[in-house]
Parts: sequence; C-alpha cells; structure tokens
Amino acid sequence: MNRRRRVAAAITLVCAMTVLAAPTLAYADPQPPPAAGAPKKSLEEVRKEVDALYRKAGAATDAYNLAKEQAAKQSTLLVELGQDIVKGQTKIDLLKQQLGSEARAQYRDAGLPPEAQLLLSGDPAKFLDGADRLRAGQHAQQTLLAQLDKSQQELTAYTRDASAQWRRLEANRTQQAKAKKDVEKKLAAAKKLESGLAKKERERLAELEREHEAEAQTSWLSSGILKEINNKASAQGKKAVAFATEQIGKPYVWGAEGPKSYDCSGLTSQAWAAAGHPIPRTSQEQWKQLPHVAVKDMRPGDLIIYFSDATHVGMYLGDGAMVNAPRPGRNVSIGGAGSMPILGVVRPDA
Repeated sequence: MNRRRRVAAAITLVCAMTVLAAPTLAYADPQPPPAAGAPKKSLEEVRKEVDALYRKAGAATDAYNLAKEQAAKQSTLLVELGQDIVKGQTKIDLLKQQLGSEARAQYRDAGLPPEAQLLLSGDPAKFLDGADRLRAGQHAQQTLLAQLDKSQQELTAYTRDASAQWRRLEANRTQQAKAKKDVEKKLAAAKKLESGLAKKERERLAELEREHEAEAQTSWLSSGILKEINNKASAQGKKAVAFATEQIGKPYVWGAEGPKSYDCSGLTSQAWAAAGHPIPRTSQEQWKQLPHVAVKDMRPGDLIIYFSDATHVGMYLGDGAMVNAPRPGRNVSIGGAGSMPILGVVRPDA
C-alpha cells in the first residue's frame, strides 16, 4: 500500500509541476573553466553535448543487447543441432549394422545370393515359399538402404545448418564486443564532460535537464492530449505496471535487466515478463515487433517509444506520467510521458 501511495503521489507531482510550469526569469549559466585555447561553452551547450552522448550510448546499448540476445538464441540452436547430429549418426550406425548382418548371412551361405540358392534347391514348394520370403527380404533391404540414404542427407543438412549458425554466432559476438566498446567510449566522454564541472555547475546542469524535460512535458500537455487518453489498463497491464513501479529507485546500468539494476528496455521487458507476456529485449525490437497504437489510445502498461531511432522506452502509468530507467547516473523513476520526443506507442498485449 505504501508503494502505491508513493507512486500515486509521484504521478500527481509530475502532473502538477508540468501543468503549472511557467516561464522563469532568464539568467546567465555559470561557465565551466575553459581548456587552454578552447572557446567557452555555456552549460546549455554542455547539456546538449552530454545528452547527445548519452543518446548515442543508448543506441549502442540497444545494439549490444540485440547482439547478446541473438547470440543466446544461436547458442541454443547449436545445442539442438548438435543433439540432432548425434541422433542422426546413431541412426546411421544402426542401419549400417543391420545391412552388415545381412551381408554376413549371405557370406555364410557360401556367398551365393538368395536367388541362386532357390534355383539350386530342386524343390518347387520350397522354391515358391522361398520366393515370397525373398521378395520380403529384398523389400526390407531396399527400405533400409532408403532410410540410410535419408539419414545421411539429414545429417549433412544438420551439419551445414550448424556451420551456418556458428558463423552467425561468431558475427554476433563480434558485434556485441564492438557495441560494448562503443557504449563505454560514449559513457566515458559524457562522464568526462560532467566531471570537469564544479559542484555548483553540476547542480545547475541537472536543473537545466529538469527544465528541458518540464518544458517538453508542458508543451505536450498543452495540446489537450490528456482529455483523450482515458483508457484503463488490462489485467496484464496492471501487473506490468506494478512490477515496473516496484523497481523505482534502482540504478540504471546499461545492459542490465534486473533484479538490482536496469536499462530502459531491460525494465520494460522484465515488467511484461513478470506479467506473463514476454516481449523483445530491446526498445528497437519492441517498436518493430509489437502492435502499434495511437498516442491518444494508450493505456497504463503500454510502452512509449522515444526518439526517431527508437532508442529509449518507458511504460505509461496514466495521468500523463510514465516510469523509466532514464540513463547512466540516474535511477528508475517516474517522469512526464511527453518529456522526450515520442516516436509512438506499442501495446504488448494487444
């Protein structure tokens, strides 16, 4: 109950702050100490640069998560193909044993084929009876040969598929390593920019970020969109919301999907998994694969996809608020649904 009260209070605060937000008096941002020979940057310029770096890191994180997910799937397929190859080889060995038994039986009969043995018997009744058994034996042998040929073809196909999956696995591992380096590079650059600021400058930078988000949210709300958004959550949507809001306060860590930390799509994918409805791991794949709904039709539990490249995602809570894992250095929190550029909305349980 306490958790629900805190969530409700946070949503109310988000709405109140954004609806009542008004222009404030402009004043000069404190300047960070400039590097030797470098032009001075305003804190607003630093904010934009830091924001761009974190956004690029978010895109690289999506690439890392996708490569990791695909590599895991390919590893599973390789295991299954390996099991098929073992079964296929076992079947071939058994068929060869059966054919070998027939060859050895023929050798014991002085190497004469069954047809010659019947002709030399001199007994018409025995000949007719043996002819039926001969036809049955020949049919069985042909069946064994056909099964052997089919099994050998299947084994060749399994081996070929395994080789292809292995190449894909290695390619995705390479992509995963490249994306990881890219993420770390972007995050290091952003942290370097922030660490070069004095304490008051960092505080002002955080204030500028909040102001920028509040302005975007106010602009979104001023369109009257909330008058149209009044849909109720589905049963699974309620479970997803409950899970996501339970994670409030946990840190953002890129590539993380719980239980102690999350990135943006790690939070949303785990929330819907907890609701009994697994969805794709990354925000880009969530945008590609899940059913789209109009913003005016969204309901609590739906996922809001942000930015033109679908590199961020949050979960709609209702009353113009959403919960998300914002970026490195921030915790899972409630924010305005319109505080970032909305690409669209997807509904996992449509």
